[in-house]
Amino acid sequence: MRKHSLDRWLLTAALVVLLSSSSSFAAKKDAKKKKSNKEVTYDGTSLIIDGKRELLYSGSIHYPRSTPEMWPSIIKRAKQGGLNTIQTYVFWNVHEPQQGKFNFSGRADLVKFIKLIEKNGMYVTLRLGPFIQAEWTHGGLPYWLREVPGIFFRTDNKPFKEHTERYVRMILDKMKEERLFASQGGPIILGQIENEYSAVQRAYKQDGLNYIKWASKLVDSMKLGIPWVMCKQNDAPDPMINACNGRHCGDTFPGPNRENKPSLWTENWTTQFRVFGDPPTQRSVEDIAYSVARFFSKNGSHVNYYMYHGGTNFGRTSAHYVTTRYYDDAPLDEYGLEREPKYGHLKHLHSALNLCKKPLLWGQPKTEKPGKDTEIRYYEQPGTKTCAAFLANNNTEAAETIKFKGREYVIAPRSISILPDCKTVVYNTAQIVSQHTSRNFMKSKKANKKFDFKVFTETLPSKLEGNSYIPVELYGLTKDKTDYGWYTTSFKVHKNHLPTKKGVKTFVRIASLGHALHAWLNGEYLGSGHGSHEEKSFVFQKQVTLKAGENHLIMLGVLTGFPDSGSYMEHRYTGPRGISILGLTSGTLDLTESSKWGNKIGMEGEKLGIHTEEGLKKVEWKKFTGKAPGLTWYQAYFDAPESLNAAAIRMNGMGKGLIWVNGEGVGRYWQSFLSPLGQPTQIEYHIPRSFLKPKKNLLVIFEEEPNVKPELMDFVIVNRDTVCSYVGENYTPSVRHWTRKQDQVQAITDNVSLTATLKCSGTKKIAAVEFASFGNPIGVCGNFTLGTCNAPVSKQVIEKHCLGKAECVIPVNKSTFQQDKKDSCKNVAKTLAVQVKCGRGKKN
Repeated sequence: MRKHSLDRWLLTAALVVLLSSSSSFAAKKDAKKKKSNKEVTYDGTSLIIDGKRELLYSGSIHYPRSTPEMWPSIIKRAKQGGLNTIQTYVFWNVHEPQQGKFNFSGRADLVKFIKLIEKNGMYVTLRLGPFIQAEWTHGGLPYWLREVPGIFFRTDNKPFKEHTERYVRMILDKMKEERLFASQGGPIILGQIENEYSAVQRAYKQDGLNYIKWASKLVDSMKLGIPWVMCKQNDAPDPMINACNGRHCGDTFPGPNRENKPSLWTENWTTQFRVFGDPPTQRSVEDIAYSVARFFSKNGSHVNYYMYHGGTNFGRTSAHYVTTRYYDDAPLDEYGLEREPKYGHLKHLHSALNLCKKPLLWGQPKTEKPGKDTEIRYYEQPGTKTCAAFLANNNTEAAETIKFKGREYVIAPRSISILPDCKTVVYNTAQIVSQHTSRNFMKSKKANKKFDFKVFTETLPSKLEGNSYIPVELYGLTKDKTDYGWYTTSFKVHKNHLPTKKGVKTFVRIASLGHALHAWLNGEYLGSGHGSHEEKSFVFQKQVTLKAGENHLIMLGVLTGFPDSGSYMEHRYTGPRGISILGLTSGTLDLTESSKWGNKIGMEGEKLGIHTEEGLKKVEWKKFTGKAPGLTWYQAYFDAPESLNAAAIRMNGMGKGLIWVNGEGVGRYWQSFLSPLGQPTQIEYHIPRSFLKPKKNLLVIFEEEPNVKPELMDFVIVNRDTVCSYVGENYTPSVRHWTRKQDQVQAITDNVSLTATLKCSGTKKIAAVEFASFGNPIGVCGNFTLGTCNAPVSKQVIEKHCLGKAECVIPVNKSTFQQDKKDSCKNVAKTLAVQVKCGRGKKN
């Protein structure tokens, strides 16, 4: 063969191979693309994704309430906790803070957040709003919407619907462009329009019904290939699915309004959000687990934990009076750490429900009522061995014995036992076999060097220009640009009107609609007053000394966020409304409408941006000498706390104000508003690691109150290195021992026995056993004490099993603790309580 012929042959062969490979690659790509596009439908049992029924365990995680650097860890932990879906609101006032100017960067990067969820192989529920509530300022609606002429929120109002439609289409088109809907191969399987509308619908009468129908048609007309829900909206128009919000939807939800719709639970509240002035609150994981098991036993197929991770209301984003820390008692706490046992016990619940998946989704439900407080709900698939049962004891005081299919089962008080084969108990909602943790705030050695505070104090405004004969409404005055609005007026008092009678004094009385205020008369600070989340209005009254002639009154109105719920939000008002002088011989002097009021918004420091490095230079700072008046800015530098653990600042010694670190808004603090227990509602304030540099971090604080003690503040490192177990000897062994193969529930391990497991996070190991007792110990993780019964070798046994290990497993039985032969308290049901401390060795 000639050379050129050989070359031509080789070239032809190469082209054939290349074309063949390209065609094969294209075919595989097209096949993959086609396969990844998932149709999402539903029937009366469940959502059907890509032709398969699904049980969905979802958790609310809000992207603006944590940082992009935290998102991967939070989402990963959510998946490891047994979730397969993440639910989030979309925050209109985050994305369009000014009309026509959009923000999708940083904490507002919704697309990045959803793609991270997709990367973890999880689904997404997108709660679009436009109103979201969420204890977020203005319920997520942008302030500028209030100033649209003729607007009424959330009703059949042309301006509101026009702006809502533009916003909704903008968000959904963005999701579509990024191919994020399941119908495009993306993770979004479910959408929600509006939010708990039934709470306000009556106020709008027929216009409310028209609005709900309009909102339904709007999203349905976009043909995005996903179902849509309306939560707490029992009359949701077709094809919207009405869904439940609450703590016990297994009992309170009337059910879907059509037989072809599934039972969905969009908000199972994992705790109670907190407002300033609240004492600590919590919801037990036993109660949450009971509610979820009951809901699934009654044809439920989707639960969403609100919140699964609450996070932080950074800057000024919280609704009125709501704390900066949000839903900290969720399975993942404010810092993204696993709050045990809430995290682990719910993880085990999801595993138990997954073992019941086939009978729940394909079986026929049956119910038996063997006793006054007991109930059996089970699902069987005719012609097969497929069966799953839920045995419920609603007696809150005592265990009950239930007979089912020829066997007896002892069910703990107010609990549900799950039997994925109608024979084997794999989980009980009241018996926690997962570990417990206690959170520690450790004072940082590196960050807490002596602070060299410098201060800048705001100047009180003199008589401000203004022609209003009543104080201007505070929301409208500040326009959500600041928390602060100034009011000044002057009034004359004739010397003959000053009281001369013994015992008669003059007072200033200020009636306010909220949220707080400070007052000065003739340059003298009178004090402050505030309302509360439940009672926003308050009256500030103070004895004053008036002078003959002209007197000057200054008021500073203070917001703690905008309202986030209720009807006619666009007409909600706040701020000082009635001002009078009492005690004059001429009678009460009403200043509300008899004087002209001048106004000014914000602090000078805010306008100059002195919370940033550049802004610092625009004012003259003075050295802090140990005492300062109110309305003072404090600045100091600090090095980042050691380790990579979460960091926070404790605001001990401070009153009320705002915090920034390196120009980033940490949030509002309010230490002077004490709970009924005499303590601030929140002391520690989260500083995300992404806010920090290794050295010379700028801390700026604006403090409203006088004579605070900034030297008492400190920086702390956050960990959950205190790990515990609390397991009764009669508890059901962990569900991790079991799996389902075809129609059979089978043991994974050779020996299914009750154990207590302790596991340190990361690379840490168990460094010390701080408490151990097999007997009747009392207390909680972080605060255990011995009871009247205790195996003497308890600590010795735990140390042998656990010291120096990252994880240890302890058999929970009498023989482990040498009590099988010698038991000094035989009639006492034994519990194993253990507390260990995790840590790193010196080499680490």
